[in-house]
Amino acid sequence: MQYLKEILFIDIETVPIQPDYELLNTSMQTEWARKAKFVKSVTEGVTDPATLFSEKAGVFSEFAKIVCIGFGSLNNHDGTWKMRLKAIANDNEKILLEHFCETLAKFNSLYPDLKFCGHNIREFDIPFICRRMLINSIGLPPCLDISGKKPWEINHLDTMELWKFGDYKHFTPLSLLATIFGIPSPKSDIDGSMVSSVYWKDKDLARIAAYCLQDVYTTAKVFLKLKGINDIEITPEYVNA
Repeated sequence: MQYLKEILFIDIETVPIQPDYELLNTSMQTEWARKAKFVKSVTEGVTDPATLFSEKAGVFSEFAKIVCIGFGSLNNHDGTWKMRLKAIANDNEKILLEHFCETLAKFNSLYPDLKFCGHNIREFDIPFICRRMLINSIGLPPCLDISGKKPWEINHLDTMELWKFGDYKHFTPLSLLATIFGIPSPKSDIDGSMVSSVYWKDKDLARIAAYCLQDVYTTAKVFLKLKGINDIEITPEYVNA
């Protein structure tokens, strides 16, 4: 079970770079209008760029920013497994990402074979982090720089990919995996669709951070189930930023 200590479980929360489409500069409005032609609204028939921006911009790294990164690692103390959980949240994305890089460097120095684990991190979290680092003129840490690497050399443990077993027909949300494995769903007063509103309207980063860490903790429990590890119960320990 030593390899479990080398895993950094992560999750990010993102929001549109502006609360409203009209607040984008002219160039970005033009670019979003082009993008919006290929974006599907949650309401059938809606094609208005401003509406689509509010609904969908938060998942596109060119038009969104990271406001929180939650992460956790597993440790065994006298036969008891615990998960240290920490969230980095900041309105200033560059400061947030620099802080995250410092954390990665410390963890990587302890565990040279660091592996990232998360739900849909291959297609969302990791690429999003890397793109936003470059946009903020931050060099990619070696553990995130996958250029030139073979697919089998990339140590990203994606719980969604693990569940697919090669099947690419369906997106399976983390909440569904938790449900079918009998993992209690973490109680939260928000979900992913509400993060943008909680950030721009309520200005409540702490609430977003708490939600993010709940997903990190749930991901770790799902990962253990997917690896057939059923004899470990992990206790969460929250670390202040």
